[in-house]
Amino acid sequence: MELVISLLAGVLGVAIAGFMAWFVLKQPQGSPKVREISNAIKEGATAFLGREYRILAIFVVAVTLILGFIPQLGWFVALSFVFGAFCSGLAGYIGMSIAIRANSRTAASVQHGLNHGLKVSFRAGAVMGMSVVSIGILGLTFLYFIFSGNADFAQIIPGFGFGASSVAIFARIGGGIFTKAADTGADIVGKVEENIPEDDPRNAAVIADCVGDNVGDVAGMGADLFESYVSSIIATTALATIAVMSPVLGRELVPSETVGWFLPLIIAAGGILASVIGIFMIRVGEKLEMTALLNALRRGTFATSIIAALLAYVAVVALGVDIRVFFAILVGLVTGLLIGESTNFFTSYVYQPTKNIAKASQTGAGTNIIAGFGNGLLSTLPPIIFITIAVVVAYQLADVYGVAIAGVGMLSTLGIQDATDAYGPVADNAGGIVEMSGLPAEIRNRTDALDSLGNTTAATGKGFAIGAAGLTSLALLFAYSQAVGITEIGVSLLEPEVLAGLLLGALLPAVFCALTMSAVGKTSYSIVNEVRRQFKEIPGIMQGTAKPEYAKCVDICTKDSLKAMILPGLVTILSPVLVGFILGPVALGGFLGGAIATGLVLAITFANAGGSWDNAKKYIETGAYGGKGSIAHKASVVGDTVGDPMKDTSGPSLNIMIKLITIISLVLAPVFASFNGII
Repeated sequence: MELVISLLAGVLGVAIAGFMAWFVLKQPQGSPKVREISNAIKEGATAFLGREYRILAIFVVAVTLILGFIPQLGWFVALSFVFGAFCSGLAGYIGMSIAIRANSRTAASVQHGLNHGLKVSFRAGAVMGMSVVSIGILGLTFLYFIFSGNADFAQIIPGFGFGASSVAIFARIGGGIFTKAADTGADIVGKVEENIPEDDPRNAAVIADCVGDNVGDVAGMGADLFESYVSSIIATTALATIAVMSPVLGRELVPSETVGWFLPLIIAAGGILASVIGIFMIRVGEKLEMTALLNALRRGTFATSIIAALLAYVAVVALGVDIRVFFAILVGLVTGLLIGESTNFFTSYVYQPTKNIAKASQTGAGTNIIAGFGNGLLSTLPPIIFITIAVVVAYQLADVYGVAIAGVGMLSTLGIQDATDAYGPVADNAGGIVEMSGLPAEIRNRTDALDSLGNTTAATGKGFAIGAAGLTSLALLFAYSQAVGITEIGVSLLEPEVLAGLLLGALLPAVFCALTMSAVGKTSYSIVNEVRRQFKEIPGIMQGTAKPEYAKCVDICTKDSLKAMILPGLVTILSPVLVGFILGPVALGGFLGGAIATGLVLAITFANAGGSWDNAKKYIETGAYGGKGSIAHKASVVGDTVGDPMKDTSGPSLNIMIKLITIISLVLAPVFASFNGII
């Protein structure tokens, strides 16, 4: 019965995604000029994703063979890995394929009103959101149906998460390097050096910038949240034996291990239904006010959370589960909302922190950067406290199973959360198309309003993703500890191997960020020089009588980002394997703890600093402190340039990094358990 419910929920999600796609695709595409620009973006994004997936296919085949020939794992785990990689890639591809077709339609729709433009762009984002959750739950339901009677079921299922995470790490890094290198190059030469507007068609990097929004912030973020979604369910499944009889609470939390397995699927199924209702509740008037736009999205997300909580309560009661488990789910839901609101406060220009960064821009780029980075560091306080409280309360309510199910509760509303995030790049692309096609300033003002909202929702989405990554990674860490028997042998934190693991784990996020930030810097250097070359060598670009060579910038970003994504991805995948084999499973537990802790702090800092720099620039562009072209505006462009790779490359990639190292450790736990380490 439980599998039937999750199957129906997945089918509902697919149907809604199909309806949203049909609605978007039936909208008019605009003038021939609008269609021409949109087609250029579509060609670049499709070409990049095709080349990226070909590289990933080689990696997936290699890892599949390795897993299949490891005696402790076998071919069922290997097949689960392949299936997870395929589902993650499919979700990202579907979401991006609609996004690159929705940008021109949003540009055309916004000419008929702000609400219609929001409806088209948001429903395009909803295709991504509903694809992620429906493909995720259908994929897991299929595996549960095939393997739930297998004695190694709890060992086979994590392979699905490993596959999803592996695709996600490369998709997020590669797409992130592409989009931020193009954006940074376009801003440095266009806004700062040539003093031309954002998305000006005379800038050779503008098409690459628009392509990057899709491959990084749609396909990349979709893969990120897909693996969070499935990994939270997998972690809860792995801890189901504890729920049968909690050693901490001394009581039965679920009537059977089977119920412990299926409960997270039912919670996720309820979240899909709630997200569908919430998506249809989002609408706005015609006033270009950020508060009104934010409230429109809040109405949908808050309603979704309330409905998801009610459905979770029904599921808990119907399955005979201890009511404490429901309260743990509720803790996750509330924590997700609180983290989203905290992120909104520190990144939206409606509130004082971002306004203070704009104010600091009056005295130059230096004070802008100091204020923005300080804001990013301070913004870690609320979400870390929220996650800490959630872990402690959920643990007290339902042991480590409670921590895992809290992560499922937080991610149960992912359908609408991912929709609000994926909507942003569509609105951003629409604004670029409006600028490049020479539409009236009134239309550009509407797309700017949608774009500003998209910046805030993207920052909120990243905050949500970070919180979800924290709870999911901790749940996977608990599952790993159970799998290798660390909790049974009583390990002291003062043991040398634990301390060594902690230090190495704390180091990994710093090295990872250095690699990804450097990759953006190197690719940006190439883009800046290419754009400068075209301005110098192609007569008539500034006068608008000659057309820039857009394809060259797209090609540079594609080649450089795909090359640069390999090293940080391999470092992430190999580091837990090396620590586990060289120092042993106990040291690996410390390694995971250190990486999760520092990874969360850096991810929040980078995401919120970058988001607030971006929105400080947007606030100045509304006319504050001299508006566009002023000293404050040029300083804010520099700050935004620094923040771009932080918030769209390194920061969000850290979410995947900490989940990937924990899921790899869980998958390889049987191997590590039989291997005490070289040292």
